[in-house]
Amino acid sequence: MPAGTPGPIQQGNVSPLQKIKHFVINVFLLFHILAISCWALPLNNPLISSFRNLVRPYFIWSGLFQSWDMFSPEPKRVNSYLEAIVIYEDGSSTLWSFPRMELLSANERYAKERYRKFEENLQNDQYSGLRPDAARYIARLNNQKSSPPKTIMLVVRWSEILPRSDDTYDRGPWNSNIFFTYDVQPEDLK
Repeated sequence: MPAGTPGPIQQGNVSPLQKIKHFVINVFLLFHILAISCWALPLNNPLISSFRNLVRPYFIWSGLFQSWDMFSPEPKRVNSYLEAIVIYEDGSSTLWSFPRMELLSANERYAKERYRKFEENLQNDQYSGLRPDAARYIARLNNQKSSPPKTIMLVVRWSEILPRSDDTYDRGPWNSNIFFTYDVQPEDLK
């Protein structure tokens, strides 16, 4: 072998701890690639569904879960956003809006994009346990010492996306629904 040419890798110089470390990293990478692949596949196979249920806690914890409802075969057909009506002790009220991506700058959207998924989950009855915490948070953000918040009402506003005969789309009229009302307690404002 000419001078300066690297020789073969010497396996004898790798400690047992390094071997274990490499093995664990490889197992994690293999698990992660397999988990993401199974999660992303649109198949309704019982084996894949079982694996998805197994890895669901990991994906929820890590924030890597993905919902494919904005893509085929059945994309969402509704534009929606959430607001809160804050009613104060003195009878006055204000409207508070969750971040709306279309109204934010690129930098703000980058930091607040996860609100979109949070809003989607907040409307879902399966996650109704989130609603009191969201209402308390909104109450604290809108706390006025002279007249503290008395009631928080979470409101969904939506408009259906309507297909036209020329394969374009139109927006239907805006609708709204109060889907949660919370009576603010004094301890909520601390």
